[in-house]
Amino acid sequence: MTDQVFLITGASRGIGAAVARRAAAAGYRLVLVGRTPGPLEALADELGGPSRALARVADVTDWAALTGVVAEVERVWSRLDVVLANAGASVVTSFLGDGGAPPEDWRDLVLTNVHGPALTARATLPALRTTKGHLLLTGSAAGRTVRPGNLYSATKWAVTGLAQAIRAECVDTGIRVTLVQPGLVDTESIPPSRVDDPKLDPDDVAAAVLYAIGQPPHVDVNEIVVRPVGQRH
Repeated sequence: MTDQVFLITGASRGIGAAVARRAAAAGYRLVLVGRTPGPLEALADELGGPSRALARVADVTDWAALTGVVAEVERVWSRLDVVLANAGASVVTSFLGDGGAPPEDWRDLVLTNVHGPALTARATLPALRTTKGHLLLTGSAAGRTVRPGNLYSATKWAVTGLAQAIRAECVDTGIRVTLVQPGLVDTESIPPSRVDDPKLDPDDVAAAVLYAIGQPPHVDVNEIVVRPVGQRH
């Protein structure tokens, strides 16, 4: 089989699921990675079953689980061409203690949003070097601005720096690296204070992802910022 293979973390819903659907329509075989088996398996069945889409439960902060998935993909399909490090978490925070999640809930946010994409990159880049593939990371428009008391924003600033560091290391490998920075997206993680704000549909972000990977091999789309019309900076 020669169809290219696309691995997506955080694939069970939202942006990850939307990208999976567009990638399947474009002819990619898919590796859907997430923490919740039910939605992953349902999406894999929707997109063609085991011959076209594999559902694999793994936490992106678990190095052994990630490397196990990559090893299986290389064994079963002999290649890995595109990776979207998309898994993320969001909680409302306040450093002054004026509401928001308690500090004991912050650890998963930081590990998932920063450690997770770093491990995903480390687990998949050796395979991507073989195929001169494409690594994409889901950042956020929040990683370009300062938000009072917002730890989520700080983690997405870290993803911005991570993408730049990876790109710098991959200059002579043929690997392309793209940071996708969406504005507010209509997902389950929208805080109550922003439910009435202008929002993107997850498929809007998926269209941006497919645009980046659809460019000629010599074109490296470094960053894409996409916001809904009317979103305040």
